[in-house]
Amino acid sequence: MSNASDSGLILIDKPEGMTSRQVDNAIQKIFHTRKVGHLGTLDPFATGLLIVAVNKGTKVLPFLQDEEKTYIATLRLGQGSSTGDKDGELFPLEDKQAFTKAEIEAVLPSFLGESTQIPPMTSAIKVDGTALYKLAHQGKEIEREPRKIRIDALNFLSLKGNDLTFITTVSKGTYIRVLGEDIAKALGSKGHLIALRRVKIGDVSVDDAIPLEKANKTSLLDPAPFLSRYRTHVCSIKEEKGVRNGSALTLPYGEEEILALSSAHEALAILVKKPNGDYSVARGLF
Repeated sequence: MSNASDSGLILIDKPEGMTSRQVDNAIQKIFHTRKVGHLGTLDPFATGLLIVAVNKGTKVLPFLQDEEKTYIATLRLGQGSSTGDKDGELFPLEDKQAFTKAEIEAVLPSFLGESTQIPPMTSAIKVDGTALYKLAHQGKEIEREPRKIRIDALNFLSLKGNDLTFITTVSKGTYIRVLGEDIAKALGSKGHLIALRRVKIGDVSVDDAIPLEKANKTSLLDPAPFLSRYRTHVCSIKEEKGVRNGSALTLPYGEEEILALSSAHEALAILVKKPNGDYSVARGLF
């Protein structure tokens, strides 16, 4: 549902060669605002779904961060790189140059479920206020803490020569570059991603996204449907007035700790349950 105001979300199909920040910058120019952000950074070589928030839409992003993400990736087996993808320095070819579908399908299930993953030095994670990739560009490498991740699905799609294409659904914070390297390692080799495309974030599909050059004010979407993981309370005019004035609401939702609040026309707020059972505004969207 389009939002007639200058606030909301835009689904962009990010092209290869652009950083996610460059997409934000382009949207800033279209809407003449600095209040633009995105959900889940994509590397420059990656393409696919980027949820971009404009103005008040940026208030929704923290509540979408935990959505699982689905990617289609192509892993070139037999050759690693300094970054785990094709933008890095390529290493010499491995001796092993032949892989089979059966061999690959035998190792993929071992990655399913919860595990830990060490973020790459080329990630945007900050250590003492400095992004790891900036340290990497200075030739530095520091110890990184393993992070908990979850892989819900990992399936073989095709094998052309040494190029393995797979589809995977993962938790927040999972690096597909590292997953690719680990798959290659399990096959007794090295590898690097030559293509990566994000096709879903939660229930949102890249099929509903638009090219960056087609983005305009009519592309803005109401954030309400994106909050479907939370139970939604559609408020009365009286309740809306109270919320806008800072009042808490007494609502019959039992153990629900977080609620999405909307009027008949738009998303209004994220509510959190207080110790006394009432719900107060954690993040206003108005």
